[in-house]
Amino acid sequence: MKKRRPLTSEEVAESTRLKAIYEQRKAAAKAAGRNLTQADVAEACGWSGQSAFSQYATGKVPLNVEALLKLAKALDFDVSEVSPRLMWSVGHEIMHSMLRPSAHLSDIQPWDDNTPLDDDEVYVPFLREVELAAGSGRFVIEESDSARLRFFKKDLRHNNVQFSNAKCVVVSGNSMLPVLRDGATVGINVGKSSLGDIVDGDMYAIAHHGQLRVKQLYRLPSGIRLRSFNRDEHPDEDYTFAEIQDQQIAILGHVFWWGMFAR
Repeated sequence: MKKRRPLTSEEVAESTRLKAIYEQRKAAAKAAGRNLTQADVAEACGWSGQSAFSQYATGKVPLNVEALLKLAKALDFDVSEVSPRLMWSVGHEIMHSMLRPSAHLSDIQPWDDNTPLDDDEVYVPFLREVELAAGSGRFVIEESDSARLRFFKKDLRHNNVQFSNAKCVVVSGNSMLPVLRDGATVGINVGKSSLGDIVDGDMYAIAHHGQLRVKQLYRLPSGIRLRSFNRDEHPDEDYTFAEIQDQQIAILGHVFWWGMFAR
């Protein structure tokens, strides 16, 4: 039988942090009149029995990207809370998932504004922030008259996006690093713009007092949670239903595609 290598001090610290998060979630569940066992966590991760989770939480087996992603979803924590070491690998895993065959995206083809639109293509316009009056500081989000990208119709169909519901927006700032850089372009499906359409952890474009933002969204019993990948500089933002109205927060659409330069 092959002998397991000893864990590094960093891997041991990761196991300790994972166990602490589990104990916190377990205590919160108990206070709410529910039980949360290691077997429950293992089942949520798709593992049989509790031993798999126990080995990660007790430091018998080092965490890997796949296990960390499953545990983060099961216990609702950000990967950076447990493993800064694996955080960048997680970001790359998310980006690469968009390029796998299951994403059904076609090869990039060269074109410019003078290239005729093929029968199997559609133009997708950009949404942008527009200042209402000089110096007022107030913005609204409008569709651009000129900025647009072209997508293959079959790619939109495969991603369940009606042609007329496809829009593009540009990401601003560093809140979504390492997945989205400042200046990244994302494609959104404006047909999925209600609170009931939210899939916890997926990315959405939102309007916030006329400002365009791209965040992970979570449904809460009292409202919604906006989450950034860069949580060190941009902590979670929770808004009640009343605050959603007061702060003019509206979901613009679900992110189905993104692209950016690796600068």
